[in-house]
Amino acid sequence: MGQTLALPALGVAARVREAATPWYVWNFAAAVLSVTIGGVWDISWHLSIGRDSFWTPAHMLIYLCGILGGLGSAALILGTTFGSMTHLRASSVAMWGFRGPLGAFVAAWGAVAMLVSAPFDDWWHSAYGLDVKVLSPPHVVLILGVLAIKFGGLLIILGEMNRATAETRARLRWFFIFVGALLARDVVGVFSLEYMARTMQHSARFFLMLAITLPLGHFAVARAANLKWGLALVSGLSTLISLAFLWILPLFPAEPKLGPVFREITHFIPPGGFPLLVTPPLLLADWLWQRLGKRNDWMLASILGLTFLGVFAAVQWPFADFLQSPAARNWFFGSHYLGFFVPSQSDAARYVYSAIERSPGEFWTRMAWAAVAAVLSARAGLGLGNWMQRIQR
Repeated sequence: MGQTLALPALGVAARVREAATPWYVWNFAAAVLSVTIGGVWDISWHLSIGRDSFWTPAHMLIYLCGILGGLGSAALILGTTFGSMTHLRASSVAMWGFRGPLGAFVAAWGAVAMLVSAPFDDWWHSAYGLDVKVLSPPHVVLILGVLAIKFGGLLIILGEMNRATAETRARLRWFFIFVGALLARDVVGVFSLEYMARTMQHSARFFLMLAITLPLGHFAVARAANLKWGLALVSGLSTLISLAFLWILPLFPAEPKLGPVFREITHFIPPGGFPLLVTPPLLLADWLWQRLGKRNDWMLASILGLTFLGVFAAVQWPFADFLQSPAARNWFFGSHYLGFFVPSQSDAARYVYSAIERSPGEFWTRMAWAAVAAVLSARAGLGLGNWMQRIQR
């Protein structure tokens, strides 16, 4: 009789677990949100105040991601290995005698990298002062750790989503879109941040760097989510986050604590300025994607990648002129926000374009390479999305 009652009880427990969003999905979504806010706040801190201490609130939010990612990964791996999370054993991988979701091992490595980067970064600033470039050695370790936690969290959500029933899958898809959009945003920001300034938006190098980085993440997330208007949804979410930072950060007071100070600062300076107009070309690419249907991925990548690049160039080029004009120097567009260390003779302060290409021939050669890069990046994104659709572990 006891066995007869136990079986329905187990079935009820499984149904309850299936209906609820697992705690580790929430945990990794919180970790990703924490480091996104902390990362942008930290850049703003450098623009507005300088690096006055390691123990800034922005740094604490960044490293909270490492703590959440590390503890969440440890709980998943230990729980799967030693039996408290038996429902994950069938969909786990083995490594060094432990078992757990693939994403947990990836995120665990990222957490270790992030925690190692903290004393490394503190020592680096003590020894060499401020970073001249974003990609200093300790920052590279930190960024790789952050990307690993985000990608590991994405894999964990994908495994849950691909194993779930239709109802649960629909709910988990929104977690996937959220984490995937922030990861795709990072792929562009980390590798192209120094080329995204408004002073470079009439250069072919700007379009080349964006063609290399943006389609990869956006097409991968859109393909894996299998959602109508997925490209526009991913870029739209990223744009809303950028606008929130642009409009909220200047509401808080700040003043420089390092020199030299070339301009008076009374509030936080939002980094990056007004977001790029990538949503309109991706919206058109979505529309074309729906009408092309199931085609060869190389054909899709060629059509959609070139569509994105061509339409983006057509809308961003005149918009860059507007951003350079006095009409954009207000709280809404934010073109007047400059860091305290930006001298008055700089291109940014004079609102002129930086001379990147030395001749029209160099410009168009680089634009041709941008077209090639857009196709290859879109194809790599579609291939990555195909792989993500098959993840069960």
